[in-house]
Amino acid sequence: MTRKLIAAALTAFGLASAGSALAQDRMTRDAYKAEKDRIQAQYKAAKEACNRLSGNAEDVCEAQAKADQRIAEAELDVKNKGTAKARADARIVRAEAQYEVAKQKCDDLSGNAKDACVKEAKAAEAKAKAEAKADRADARDVRRPGDTRADATGAAGDAEYRAAMARCDALTGDARTACAADAKRKFARP
Repeated sequence: MTRKLIAAALTAFGLASAGSALAQDRMTRDAYKAEKDRIQAQYKAAKEACNRLSGNAEDVCEAQAKADQRIAEAELDVKNKGTAKARADARIVRAEAQYEVAKQKCDDLSGNAKDACVKEAKAAEAKAKAEAKADRADARDVRRPGDTRADATGAAGDAEYRAAMARCDALTGDARTACAADAKRKFARP
């Protein structure tokens, strides 16, 4: 009987230590640092390439270089940690970085077109962030995964509705009225 108890205890200890080994970082410190240095070097090279441009093209180029750096660092953290939180955080970083680039691209426009462009970019960011947060919450709370998904869908829908209405603002007369009615119908708004 005691042999079975000892065997069970050793098995439990082995499983516990295996779990703690999985919770640790997946990359060695040197490999992580080397990858981080590579990302920084790529960013510097991309930023140097932007110096040949001027005006908003330079701003867009620099925003893209910074976005690529932030995304690569977030992906490195996912590779290193491998957790649901790291994956969700990387998706949020990607959404924010893409928004910053899109916002810079919108600067080439003016008036209602610029407003609509910015709202569309913001809607895309809100949708991506809401989905990432919902996935993270679903991973944490297996009892009620649908609640967080519904919240994310609602937040993303609101942002998309505002972007659709901004596109309608660029129109005039009957086209504007039809566009607004179509947006309200599509997003189930009164």
